[in-house]
Amino acid sequence: MDRHTPMHALPEEIQKMLPEDKVCKYCGVSYLILHEFKAMEEKVKAMEKEMKFYQGSVGREKRLQEKIKSLSQDLEQYKIDNKSKTERLDRL
Repeated sequence: MDRHTPMHALPEEIQKMLPEDKVCKYCGVSYLILHEFKAMEEKVKAMEKEMKFYQGSVGREKRLQEKIKSLSQDLEQYKIDNKSKTERLDRL
C-alpha cells in the first residue's frame, strides 16, 4: 500500500513542539496520525467496494460458464439433428 504523503508541510510551530505536546495525554497516540488514519479509512472503503465487485464477478462467471456449457451441448445436438435431416433429405 502506498504511503500517504501530506500535500502541505506541517507549520513550523508544530514541528518545533515538544513530543509530549503532540500526543494525547490519555492514550499516548500522536494527534498528527489522525490525518493519515482518515486517508487509510478512505482507502479501505474503496478496497471494500472493489472486493464486492469482484465477489459478484465470481458468481457471474460461474453462471456464464454454465450457460456456455448448456449452449455448447445444444449446438452439438443441433449438429446431430441437422446431419440426420440432411441424410434423410438425400435419401428422398
